[in-house]
Amino acid sequence: MLSKNQLGFFYMFISVCAFSMMDVIVKWSDDYPVGQVLFFRGFCGIIPILFLIPRDRYFDFYKTTRPLLHFKRCLAGLVSIVAIFIALRNLPLATVVSISFAAPIFTTIFSIFLLNERVGLYRWLAVFVGFLGIVIISEPGFSSLNIFYIYPIVFCLGLSYVAIAIRKLSSTEPVWLISFFFSFSILILSLFSFYQNWIMPSFIDLFLLSMIGILGGIANLWLSQSYKLSEVSLVTPLKYLALVFAIIFGYFIWDEIPTSKTLMGSVLVILSSFIIFRREIFLNKNTSVSSHE
Repeated sequence: MLSKNQLGFFYMFISVCAFSMMDVIVKWSDDYPVGQVLFFRGFCGIIPILFLIPRDRYFDFYKTTRPLLHFKRCLAGLVSIVAIFIALRNLPLATVVSISFAAPIFTTIFSIFLLNERVGLYRWLAVFVGFLGIVIISEPGFSSLNIFYIYPIVFCLGLSYVAIAIRKLSSTEPVWLISFFFSFSILILSLFSFYQNWIMPSFIDLFLLSMIGILGGIANLWLSQSYKLSEVSLVTPLKYLALVFAIIFGYFIWDEIPTSKTLMGSVLVILSSFIIFRREIFLNKNTSVSSHE
């Protein structure tokens, strides 16, 4: 029988695997319009969520007391997912994944203004290190005016607000409802892209496109379950396996070899995220101790 921490570790691992596979399929799907790929992400992403709705909520599962915050969370999430889809199609997989690790940096900055949190020297140092890492990774984009390097940063900005919004919503809203509204908003957005000349996919392509939604929906639920069951300090470092997967998939599928600058910058970004992460654990422990004194 596995302990809660072991189960949480397992859920985080398969969540990272699912997200990595989804990124690969999104990058592969560049023959299809972004809106069409978003349709499959939204529509098929709802499927696993439907199995989690309690029986007594079948007819009013959509009701919420916080519609405005859900709207803001979905809007930020839509900006993020469109940005990351565009980035994955136009940049090396390892580069996109490396920059995406910078999300905690922006979350730290947003928390000052949105959550009135105090940020000390250690976390400001982490922000500086992280930005330095982003500049190193994105240097080819700056030198050649490659606009696509902007998109992973936009993704981080949107994801940072999403993290804060979910933190607020989770105090009153079930995880499945938060996930449902987001997948549904993706579906609605995608319907405005019919004019992009959607392509009729083959049977194999239809399966792969559907897997984008299913993998994305399930991976989000596994991620939430991991944080629910285990200590955050135990499972969060597993997220960085995504970079290993990105390097492997990028090399074998697209012959992408990460540059030394990408690797160096990713180390700095991961280091900054780790500093922020460890500092939050330290502060939470101190708060917990003081509240029991």
